[in-house]
Amino acid sequence: MSKIRKGDEVVINTGKDKGKRGTVLRILESGQVLVEGANKVKKHAKPNPMKGINGGIMEKEMPVDISNVALFNRATQKGERVGFKMLEDGRKVRVFKSSGEVVDA
Repeated sequence: MSKIRKGDEVVINTGKDKGKRGTVLRILESGQVLVEGANKVKKHAKPNPMKGINGGIMEKEMPVDISNVALFNRATQKGERVGFKMLEDGRKVRVFKSSGEVVDA
């Protein structure tokens, strides 16, 4: 079970996009996450009419290391660390370290 999952709202902790918020689009095998609207770069693309690709300069999101993002807590409006806790019914849930509040309902 991962502390950060696809669809979670996260905050970037370091780098040029520090403080930006976005949702996790993908989690890569290399321990990196793709965050919507963060770490955008410009890529030069050659046109390829066979694949329907127009040429030019395109903006795309690049992965951010998973250690540089924190899960967004709506109650405190901040990014916070996450831990795990076992409930009485045997379920394992994610909780915020600061308040002990359950992330997953």
